[in-house]
Parts: sequence; C-alpha cells; structure tokens
Amino acid sequence: MHVAGLTLAPFHAVRYQPQRVRDLAAVTSPPYDVVVQPDGRKRLETAEPHNVVRLILPEGADHAAAAARLRHWRANGVLTADPRPGLYVYEQRTDAAGVLQRGLLGTLALSPPAAGVVLPHEGVMADVVEERASLMRATHANLEPLLLSYRGDPAGPAARAVERAAGGRPLLDTVTPNGVRHRVWPVHDREEQAAINAELTHHRALIADGHHRWATALRLHEEHGGRAPWDRTLVLLVDTARHPLRVRAIHRVLPWLTPDAALRRLDGAFRATRVPGPLEHALARLEAAGGPALLLADGDAFQLLDRPRPELLARTVPRDRPARWRELDATVLHSALVDHLWRPGRQPGDGGRVRYLHDAPSALAQARQLGGSAVLLRPVSEATVFALAEAGVVMPQKSTSFGPKPASGLVLRDLADEAPDRIADES
Repeated sequence: MHVAGLTLAPFHAVRYQPQRVRDLAAVTSPPYDVVVQPDGRKRLETAEPHNVVRLILPEGADHAAAAARLRHWRANGVLTADPRPGLYVYEQRTDAAGVLQRGLLGTLALSPPAAGVVLPHEGVMADVVEERASLMRATHANLEPLLLSYRGDPAGPAARAVERAAGGRPLLDTVTPNGVRHRVWPVHDREEQAAINAELTHHRALIADGHHRWATALRLHEEHGGRAPWDRTLVLLVDTARHPLRVRAIHRVLPWLTPDAALRRLDGAFRATRVPGPLEHALARLEAAGGPALLLADGDAFQLLDRPRPELLARTVPRDRPARWRELDATVLHSALVDHLWRPGRQPGDGGRVRYLHDAPSALAQARQLGGSAVLLRPVSEATVFALAEAGVVMPQKSTSFGPKPASGLVLRDLADEAPDRIADES
C-alpha cells in the first residue's frame, strides 16, 4: 500500500513592496542562525530600517516588539500579501561561481505521516527551540522557510513546472551584496499544483537546513491540537537530482578555553601537529587527514589534532550508534573533548557555551575577540548525511551547513492570512 509522502499547499506570499523600501536586497538577511551576533545583526539593521533581521532576531530577544513591528509593517503596506495563494519557484544564481539552484516554496503538512516523510539528520538544542517557538507564538508567522531536499524525476511534473515558471516574468528580482541573484515566480494554476503534488507524494525529504524551525513547528502544531493554520509550515523544496546542494562544515568557538590550555588538557590523547598558515593551507591539511581530525586555532596559529587514542573514544563516544556516526569529527569533538577533556566548568554568563559559526574566518575572528579557541571541522559528505538520516540516526547538532540557503525576507508566511473565513471565501 502506498504511504503518502510530500505535499505542498499554496499560501499567500507576504513580500516587501519595492516602493516602500530602499531596495529589496537591503531588507534581506541570511538565516537567523547564520547571522554573526552582534556585529552582523547591527550591520543589517543599519542597512535598511525595515530589514527582516528586526523580525527574525529582534534586539534583546524582544519577541513582542517583533510581532508589533510585523503588524505595523503590514498595516503601513511595507509588507503585503499576494491576493491569490500559490506555490512559488525560487531561484538563486551566481554566474561567477556557476551556481544555479531552483526550488518550490509552499507549506508542508506537519500531521502524521509527516514525521516519517521529513527526515532530520541533526539534533536540536532545547533552548533554541523554545526561543524560536516564543518568536513564532508572538508573530504568528513563518518568517523563514526550512530548506528541504529530495531526488525527483528530471522529466516529472515538478521539474516541468519549475522550468515553465522560470521562463516567465518574476514577481521579484534582486541581487544581494554577496553577488547572488534571487528571483521568484508564482505557480497559481491548480491543475499544475495538483500534478506537482501527485509526483511529490511518492517522495521523502531530508532537512537540509532548519532543524530548529522544524522542531519549533512540530511543537506549535501540538500546542494547537493540529488545527489550521498551525498544521503546516513554510518550506523550500529543492530537487537535488537537478540542483545539488553544497555541504559545508559548521565551526565551533570555545570562549572558555585558550589553545594552550586545550593542548595541556589533551595530555597526549590526540596527536597535535603545528600547522603553518595561512588559513587555506591549514584547512587543506585538515582535509587531507585520515580518521577523526580537528583544527585548533586562536586566529593566528593552528594545531592539527588527529589520531585520538582508541581507549579514549571507547570510553567517551556512545556505542549504540553506527560506526559511521562514531567516527564523525563532530561526534569526537563533543563526546571526547567538549564533554570530557575540555569541559568548561562553571563560567560567568554564557562563557561556557559553545558558539557555532558557518565560516572559518568568522570563527577565528570571534576566538581572537573572546580570547578562546576556534575548532575548525571538515564538511560531511551528503551520502553520509542521507545514509544516517534514512537509518533514523541523527548527527551531532550543527554538524553540516547545506547551501545555498534561501535569503530571509524575500517571502514570508503570515498565519493571519490563512484564517478559516478567508480560506472559505477563496474556495
């Protein structure tokens, strides 16, 4: 018997009105967990008074203020909802780097069997889920889509719909400061939407980015008893058979630990080899290492840590997981080092909290600023991610960074636009 898979429902896309903002690129932001705090947030806030970072990362985590701001921008016409619900094709293109990615924006059902249809591959942090849930309770909005991947039929209805839409005039077209061109087209035809879903229902998807948003959506779905509009969440679904995602590492900063102290605490449990810079050379040495390996740095000097003692791993790494999971760099880092040899102890404020950064230069800069250590990791192969996810095994939190990620601020979903009386009027 066929088990239902993915389905995407149309929604009223909430978008910035070009005549009310300086330009569309200036109101966009990277996803909330990629924005470097606090400097990156402040730069975005000053770029344009209506930058979406004021919604996704309000100063002081003031979620009530974010909700009031969203309502104010809606009331003043800065943000407006498309009158017709639809699916949307979203394209990111960087000609210089040869990047072209297209996917479908829509709302995905959260009710069973969605739990077996959408495959997470990372654990989540309870405090982050609660913070995101608080923001969503306040705003009643999906401010950023999840990024999901699946492998579709290159000649199927979904692929044809994407290509057909991309041949027309886009609803929006802008180039962000990083040189990426973003375009969005609507798919309003109901027969075409039905054909897309007839294909998608035979597929499952991997959460490429947005595990905390997924966990948040599931929590609020449960809180509201599965009632609409809390029964769906906004996603960007990318067919990686046509548009492969790129997998990058997520690096760590340990504010409580200097590299010298880290090396002393190793006490020979890893081989430590000094590696000369620059950063690109050190990362190449890390990439060439065999077995679990890490790059320890303070922004100026690098130490390659590899060949951990087997008895240390046997004592600290959980044994109830597949060997592929036990050998991940992030597994070894957290199990053997952060939770054992490098335990932070009692630290003031958040000085004992691991910080996660998506690019190595930012990790080095923050380590230097805080007087701690950066730990640079290698990316995990997409095949490993899929294999573990399909086996029901989640990777250590913040293990991978799939991209390119959708820019925040281009398309939002306001749950107020999906009130039962409005839906009845449109049917």
